Formats: sequence, C-alpha cells, structure tokens
Amino acid sequence: MSAGKMSAGAADPSVWARALTSRSNWPDKEEFLDVIYWGRQAIGIILGFTWGIIPLRGFIGLLLFILLNAGSIYLYVSSFQRVDEEEYGGVWELTKEGFMTSFAGFLVTWIIMYTGLHYDSL
Repeated sequence: MSAGKMSAGAADPSVWARALTSRSNWPDKEEFLDVIYWGRQAIGIILGFTWGIIPLRGFIGLLLFILLNAGSIYLYVSSFQRVDEEEYGGVWELTKEGFMTSFAGFLVTWIIMYTGLHYDSL
C-alpha cells in the first residue's frame, strides 16, 4: 500500500468516531442515517430494561418512551451534530428514522423484563 493511500485512510475517521464527535462532517448521508437508526435501537433497548426494572406500566411508560426517544435523537441531530435537517428531508424524516423498529425492541424488552421481575405466577 502506498503512503498516499495510507494517509488518505488515516485522515478519514470511522463512523463511530464521527458519531461521537460534535459537528462531524457526514459526506455520506446514509452513514449518518445509520448512526441515527442504531442509536435509536440502543435507546429503545436501554429504556425497555429500565422500564421493566422500575417497574413502569401503561400509557405513562409508552409516552415517556416516545418523548425520550424522539427528544434525544432530535437533540443529537440539532445540538450535538448540528446538521442541516433539510439535507435529510427535514426534521420529521430524521425524527422518524428507525422509530418503529426501536419501539418494537423497546416493547419486547420492557415486557420480558417486567414479566420476569414483577409478575407473580399462580
């Protein structure tokens, strides 16, 4: 491998490094959407574990999930990365990226944790 190729690769930070660095440059829009998608999946699983352990039930749990999930992604996009939302189709497109998959993972995790820890069998 030539020195020119090595320096070009070294100057290009990984997706993880850009995801954790404020105001990163995202030349490939799909990579940024992937970061949002997988970050949202992690948030869903973490909140599912948390709600199951607390134990949180009902509409309040669902509403809190929606607010925390959408709010954290919005803050990440607008305050931490400071991307131009219009390049990605607007705020709504970024806010709904991977939401339903995250919701499904959240529900499964929440139900399993709650049932395993707090459900009294006959």
